[in-house]
Amino acid sequence: MERLGDPVSLTADRRAGQAARRTVRERAAKVVGDAETLDDIELMAAEAIANAVLHGSGLIRVTVSSDGRQVLVEVRDEGPAGLDTDLRRRGDHGRGLTVIDALSAEWGLEQSAKATHLWFLVEIPAA
Repeated sequence: MERLGDPVSLTADRRAGQAARRTVRERAAKVVGDAETLDDIELMAAEAIANAVLHGSGLIRVTVSSDGRQVLVEVRDEGPAGLDTDLRRRGDHGRGLTVIDALSAEWGLEQSAKATHLWFLVEIPAA
């Protein structure tokens, strides 16, 4: 896989997350011409970045790569933040991974005390 631009680094800030999501779409558009697929990539990126903002700690890094057949988006942070009991009680949270599971070709999550790595792959439709 070849990176499509330098990694994007951001802090747990809503505006920075929105900008990172748009950057993921712009970079994916270098190899994906289908608007629906770009919408899916942007939505999954938004969910992955939101997870890092809400549940992670430290600097968040987002990379976009492609081999011409697939797009790989990776979101890394510096490990889980403390437990937020208010979020656990809210019904409007907790669907991000379900969205990624439904829309991606493949995805994964690796987590330790010092790092969280969420990634997903999307097939590039034939032209």
